[in-house]
Amino acid sequence: MKLTGIELRRVAMPLVAPFRTSFGVEHARDVLLVRAYGPDAEGWGECVAMDEPLYSAEYVEGAADVIRRFLAPILSTVDNPEAHLVERAFAPIKGHPMAKAAVLTAVLDAQLRASGTSLGTYLGAVRPAVPSGVSVGIMDSIPELLDAVAGYLAEGYLRIKLKIEPGWDVDPVRAVRERFGDDILLQVDANTAYTLADARHLARLDPFGLLLIEQPLPEDDVRGHAELARVVRTPVCLDESITSARAAADAIALGACSIVNIKPGRVGGYLEARRVHDVCAANGVPVWAGGMLETGLGRAANVALAALPNFTLPGDTSASNRYYARDITRPFVLVDGQLEVPAAPGIGVDPDPDALTDATTSTEVLNLAR
Repeated sequence: MKLTGIELRRVAMPLVAPFRTSFGVEHARDVLLVRAYGPDAEGWGECVAMDEPLYSAEYVEGAADVIRRFLAPILSTVDNPEAHLVERAFAPIKGHPMAKAAVLTAVLDAQLRASGTSLGTYLGAVRPAVPSGVSVGIMDSIPELLDAVAGYLAEGYLRIKLKIEPGWDVDPVRAVRERFGDDILLQVDANTAYTLADARHLARLDPFGLLLIEQPLPEDDVRGHAELARVVRTPVCLDESITSARAAADAIALGACSIVNIKPGRVGGYLEARRVHDVCAANGVPVWAGGMLETGLGRAANVALAALPNFTLPGDTSASNRYYARDITRPFVLVDGQLEVPAAPGIGVDPDPDALTDATTSTEVLNLAR
């Protein structure tokens, strides 16, 4: 396979409703797409960095700059641009996993399309569809929250995740349990909003039989999570803290988590995401697939990842209409609470030309010719 160029494409994706977490409110996504192409190959990747460095240190404009100034020039030096070789070539560049993941996914997609292999098959998927959960943002009121949850359950989602923060935690969880009963799979996500001093307060969530509490403390406080896990009965799940397979192994060894959320963009791509999966599986720690409000391009790849054997909990792989009135690929549709794993080569989906054109705000071509 020969690659001759990288296209950086920005698309504007309005959300169907504002999405509020402990670190801010999103009304739309400014998405950076990466297209790797050559005479006989083309592949797509999606950068999940946000507009501002709130979830992580990365942000969209910075990711584009890293790709433009560092990653594309390195890619042009790789004689055989297969994903594992490109990943190794990118290693000297410190950090920037979301930028790396976007390029690596585009390269891997092109590689797999050229060989006629689906991403699911390449990663080791074991199921044709994956159970889907939904992430519910912080609302203005509990009645509004209950209406939203009722709607998602009616659509068939198999698990509800509530975003929480100080002042919006015990009462909304109690309200959801009282309204919908103990049978629904329910979990919460704090996005680092608490400190270890809040341990006793977080223990007030224990009576509600939650699947897990996700990333309650800052991402660099792994020891704090281990101490929290000794105070609360609710299983602790790590998200932002898990930046690599090594980080996952360390967190498990310290007792900082009993469940792991895997987001490919956060760990540097699907190759490292599979390594995180394997480390967790070897240690008996279940995993699930997190989401970053991806378009259909990113969602397709996430669904393929979520079909690996140790993904035993429903993830944030929601249907397209959960976030977008019009996606840039064919929409992912919930069927009996599950999303189908794409079976076509590569990530298994292509952009809809009209939708992509309408959403595009800018394009830039980076020549890889030496």
